[in-house]
Amino acid sequence: MSQPDSRPLAGIRIIEFGQLIAGPFAGCLLAYFGAEVIKVEPPGKGDPIRGWRAVEDGTSFWWRSIGRNKKSITLDLKTERGRELAMQLMAGADVVIENFRPGVMEAWGLGPDEAKAENPALVYARISGYGQTGPYAGKPGFASVCEGFSGFRYVNGHPGEAPVRPNLSIGDSIAGLHAAFGIALALLGRQRDSESAGQVVDVALYESMFNLMEAVVPEYSGAGIVREPSGSTVTGIVPTNTYRCFDGKYVVIGGNGDSIFQRLMMAAGHPEMAADPRMASNTGRVACEEEIDRALASWCAGQDSADVLATLESARVPAGPIYNVVDMFNDEHFNARGLFERVEINGRPLDIPAMVPKLAATPGRTEWPGGEVGSHTHQVLRDVLGVSPEALEQLQQQGVI
Repeated sequence: MSQPDSRPLAGIRIIEFGQLIAGPFAGCLLAYFGAEVIKVEPPGKGDPIRGWRAVEDGTSFWWRSIGRNKKSITLDLKTERGRELAMQLMAGADVVIENFRPGVMEAWGLGPDEAKAENPALVYARISGYGQTGPYAGKPGFASVCEGFSGFRYVNGHPGEAPVRPNLSIGDSIAGLHAAFGIALALLGRQRDSESAGQVVDVALYESMFNLMEAVVPEYSGAGIVREPSGSTVTGIVPTNTYRCFDGKYVVIGGNGDSIFQRLMMAAGHPEMAADPRMASNTGRVACEEEIDRALASWCAGQDSADVLATLESARVPAGPIYNVVDMFNDEHFNARGLFERVEINGRPLDIPAMVPKLAATPGRTEWPGGEVGSHTHQVLRDVLGVSPEALEQLQQQGVI
């Protein structure tokens, strides 16, 4: 007899209408921690992310990760019958996730007002570029554009040069995290008050990135300071920088605590700077930033990265390498922490990232990798909605599924 699922979201049913990254990443997180996520995709090729970047046997490796633990069904939402079936699924769900342009779900008759008329307890999560209200709500909002609009891109890069981006769709992923958090909050609120209705969770990509901006707003409001890009450093905190070593590899050094700075400069062969009263506090070190960085850059340039890191570890100074994916796979700590989960795709092994946070008593897990388009359509429509085999065959002939 199988044991009941102890994961915290076991028993929660989620209908995911999102495509590409933000909505599907939120669904992936929630599925990892036990939610039953039914992903609705268009018939045919399904979610476009199935074909993005590196592909094997017609499906991207990325999909195997972001589609994990999800039941994939196909519905043509441009057909009346497809929309009827979608509404029936929503009527029996706890959560809906969608990341279409505002107004698309309403045009299909699947917006929150229509859904809550059928299911008042429904939590309806919406992810868009600029949110569901305001003068920019209808604008297309890809992560790259919204990262710029949020203020995040402005502080990234080197002074006088074009702002840079990480080689990741960070705006989408951060929005997905906010959506998952908002959904968890809404479910908790509903659980505390059995008579409370569900609610809309409105997540904007630019607002999710804006949420990361630390002291940028109060510093401007209170002191008129505009945070500028500062290359590989952080404005107002010294020393924290990235340095190139003799072997061509880079290390990150964070020596900005007062006592840590003293240990760092002693280890780097600069006892005079460790004892310099000008550099005894962060305020003084900010004024001496160029002098400190020149000394550390010169020291690192004369040694291999492994020697630099060994010296700083002995001195109890926070420092580390800049890893690529090969380094991650080969690192004992990544492996000891269980950050890779092995799945099987068509008889071949594939490693996908484990998801965090780590819960001691009710951890998440990968049950299966992202499957093929519509691989659960018949099962879900039969078991959840009671659609007969004859009706399923007819829906397939009509192109609804």
